[in-house]
Amino acid sequence: MPRFAANLSMMFNEHPFLDRFARARAAGFQAVEFLFPYEFPAAEIAARLRDNGLQQVLFNAPPGDWAKGERGQAALPGRSAEFREGVKQALEYAAALSCPRLHLMAGLTPAGVPRDTLLATYAANLAWAAEECGKAGVKPVIEPINHRDIPGFFLNTMAEGAAVIEAIGPERIGLQFDLYHCQITEGDIVKRVEKHLPIIAHMQVADTPGRNEPGTGEVNWPFVFQQIDALGFRGWIGCEYRPAAGTEAGLGWFAPYK
Repeated sequence: MPRFAANLSMMFNEHPFLDRFARARAAGFQAVEFLFPYEFPAAEIAARLRDNGLQQVLFNAPPGDWAKGERGQAALPGRSAEFREGVKQALEYAAALSCPRLHLMAGLTPAGVPRDTLLATYAANLAWAAEECGKAGVKPVIEPINHRDIPGFFLNTMAEGAAVIEAIGPERIGLQFDLYHCQITEGDIVKRVEKHLPIIAHMQVADTPGRNEPGTGEVNWPFVFQQIDALGFRGWIGCEYRPAAGTEAGLGWFAPYK
């Protein structure tokens, strides 16, 4: 049976962030993920995880200036020092939270910079990060993101992500396969999961087109989840969706998987 983790950046927003851990546990989740922990002391988040019997399964390394629209630095020339400092900070949090996965965001493609230059920067930064994460017992992951939600994001397709992972080494870095992004960009999500299964370290889910909970859009989620289970995926699936009308009210889809 698929294992689902509540994304606390997008779910339970009816409550302050630190109170969302208890709400997730009360709703039946055994694990959580979120975008960024850096506004809160690691010890405080760790206490919320411990008090509610939750496992932290993923969060993102610092993305640069999020408020100004930055969405990562890994592929950006001239930002490697900042990227590395961010990874070091993220690994401190990962140790405190016993988190096994760390998402490294590629960033937005700068105007006028050749793609080969960006690829070389990306590969060098990811190779360094994979080495540091490996020492800490953390698996770094990269995520292709669709062109609609984040226009200009450097990494868009699962094939692009797979090529980068093959170059770095699949034992050192994994694929964060977001079914929502894949459905928008490429479709045929079950077959793409099947193709890339050996390198998938984490999944995420939201329905299309609205990025709401499963069952609100165009995808036959019971079939998709059944197929993912049949393929043998045993990792976590993060619920990175915006509840359409309140988090608890939209959890009917989750009941069979508790």
